[in-house]
Amino acid sequence: MMEILELKKALSVRGKNGLPFLLSACVIWAGITVLFLLPLAIDTKNIFMLFATGLMFPIALILSKWTKSEWKMEDHPLSSLGLYLNLAQFMYFPIIFWAFVQSPHHMVVFFAVITGAHFFPYGWFYQAKAYFVMAPLISITLMLLGWTTEGSHAWLIPLTMLLFLVFLIFWLLVDYRKKIKM
Repeated sequence: MMEILELKKALSVRGKNGLPFLLSACVIWAGITVLFLLPLAIDTKNIFMLFATGLMFPIALILSKWTKSEWKMEDHPLSSLGLYLNLAQFMYFPIIFWAFVQSPHHMVVFFAVITGAHFFPYGWFYQAKAYFVMAPLISITLMLLGWTTEGSHAWLIPLTMLLFLVFLIFWLLVDYRKKIKM
């Protein structure tokens, strides 16, 4: 058991709790917020929102170099698990596609809830309580906000997601700093 904990701590420190990917997500969700403030048709906004997600990985790679964090560790037995945890999010994309066709005004809510929920296993992966707390908080808050937000105020969904991401980043940064002092 202790060996697994040490492996996860090393993963957390070397990968900096996944901060480059969360920073990349901030860029994406900031863009989605701006997109939802523009006077465009909802289908156009939704298509651009999906395209914006394609920028996630390239931006995260650049930010990994900038933050000097490792996300691909050939010498670490758990490192490939992070990729699988992230790919698991794509299993929920049929829900997003359903929303695109059946409920386009709610697609951003579905997308935000799925994004927030997919953070939960990273609590175990990085030994970071922030992920365990924020994943359900993000998902439930955005679901409730989605129920009360109407068309012209849909920009509140991505803005709220962005604010949650910023808070999560700061919490994980504090966690990271504690781990490197240990």
